Order: sequence, then C-alpha cells, then structure tokens
Amino acid sequence: MILAFLLVIAGFASLLVGANWMVDGASALAKKYRVPDLAIGLTIVAFGTSAPELVVNIIASVNGYSDIVLGNIIGSNNFNLFIILGLSGLMLPIQVQSSTAWREIPVSLFISVLLFLFLNDFMVSGPSWSGRVDGIILLLLFFGFLYYVFRQMKNHPADETAGTPLPALKIWVLILAGLGGMVIGGQLVVANSVSIAERLGVSEKIIGLTIVAAGTSLPELVTSVVAAARKNADIAIGNVIGSNIFNILLILAISSIIRPIAYNPAFNLDMAILTGGTALLLVFMLTGKRKRLDRWEAGVLFGSYALFMVYLVWAEMT
Repeated sequence: MILAFLLVIAGFASLLVGANWMVDGASALAKKYRVPDLAIGLTIVAFGTSAPELVVNIIASVNGYSDIVLGNIIGSNNFNLFIILGLSGLMLPIQVQSSTAWREIPVSLFISVLLFLFLNDFMVSGPSWSGRVDGIILLLLFFGFLYYVFRQMKNHPADETAGTPLPALKIWVLILAGLGGMVIGGQLVVANSVSIAERLGVSEKIIGLTIVAAGTSLPELVTSVVAAARKNADIAIGNVIGSNIFNILLILAISSIIRPIAYNPAFNLDMAILTGGTALLLVFMLTGKRKRLDRWEAGVLFGSYALFMVYLVWAEMT
C-alpha cells in the first residue's frame, strides 16, 4: 500500500515536470511565431497543461477504467474552475478581454451541457454509453474551436517578443522530453490509483474525481497561479477555460473513440456542478462595471467546491 502511494506521488511528479517542460517548449515555439498571450493560454498552454489528463485517460481507456476516465475529466474541469481559478482570483482580481466573457466562457458552458446530454443518452449513443459517434462529434467541435482561435490570432496579432528566443533544438527537446515524462507518470498514476482504490474499498469514481483529477490538474494550478502573480490575466484564465474545453472536446473524445465509455449516473451531480459553476462564472464576468473576477467572487468559487469535496469524501466513507 505504501509503495503504491509513493508510486502515485512519483507519477504526479513526472507528470508535473513533463508538463512544465512541454509548456516551456510549446510557449517558446508560439512566442517565436508571435502568437498572442490569450491564444497561447487557450491553445498551447491549455494543451500542455491538459496533457497529463490526456495520457492518464488514454491509459485508463485502453484498460477499460471508465470511472477513472470520466472522473478525471469531470473532476479536473471542476478543480480548474473552482479551485485554480478561485485561488488565482483570490490572489488578484482577474480582468478579462471582452472575447473571453462573451465567447470562450459561453463555449465552455455549451460543451458542458452538450456532454451532459451525450452521457445521459439524449443524443446518439447507446444505453449508458458515451460512444464513438459522440467522440467524433466532440472532436469535430474541437477542430472548430481551433479554427476560431486561429481566426482570433489573425485579427489580433501579438507584439514582437522581447528577449532572445530559444534555439529550435532546445524547444523540441523540451517538448519531447516533457511528453516522455508524462507518459511514464501517467502509467504510474493509473496503475497505482486503481490498486489503492481496490485495497481501500473506495470506488474508481471517487479516486478519479479526487486524487487523479487533482494530480493531473497540478500543471494548470502552477501555470494559472504564477500567471496571476505576474498579473497576466489572459494566460491565467485562458489556461483554465482552454483546458476545460480541451478536456472535453479533445481528451474525452479520444478516450471514447478508443473505447466507448460506460457511464455511471452518479456523475450527474458532478456534471451539474460543472455546468452550474461555468454559468456562475459567466454571470460574474458579465455583471459589474468591468469584466473581471473579483476576490469575493473567486472566494465563492473556491469555498463552495472545497465544501463539496469534503461532503463527497465523507459520503463515500460513511
């Protein structure tokens, strides 16, 4: 048991280091081609920080751990939205661009609702399954989102980047080494998390929503908190919203294409919290004189989800 815990910690450490290397390399590559900060946050950094979820989910999907697959995505999105954005907003009120408030956050809300419909068989999947057709639809929407971001880049080009750019060789070494670290870390996290769940009698759902989701969200946590501390709101919120969109449209899509996902209706509460929280964030951003997340609003996000997590664990253990 102790060895399994240590291996999970080692796996998360490998995921975190690998994600940091990938983000550094990908950000340097984007900066080299004058990609604006918001676009970097919504795509490059979001993909890099979501890469641990991708690796963990592919491994879990191949092995048929559906509750780990869904728990990781839904739990990570809730962790990103409530905990990471909440902490970032408590550090410093987050001012956002008009496009984030009126477009990116509503997109995130729309795909959360769409996922709920897919998982509960209101669309095209078979009974209690998120099937390959659903995954293909999500993947097509993902490409549509990328097209939108690249259009934004054309309309709002970035300024010239100060400083000496990294050599191309170093950029690709960072990206590839980061990917390797995440593959190794993902294997350790999935195998040993399932082992711990079996030994403790805790469901895969809870393991996915808590340990795995929080662990794979560490890169988002580090990225957004550092960005908030440096007063780069576009990276801070772009990373969170972009990661949530990537998690559903890309990672969950790939997972369901690899193997259709058996859906546990117990996740409906967590999906309702994700949808409601995203809607609440949209209300926060569109009310008041300025489009920003104030400290008290961030406190509401952080505090409400922290209480829910305590309840979730308590309900599982009693």
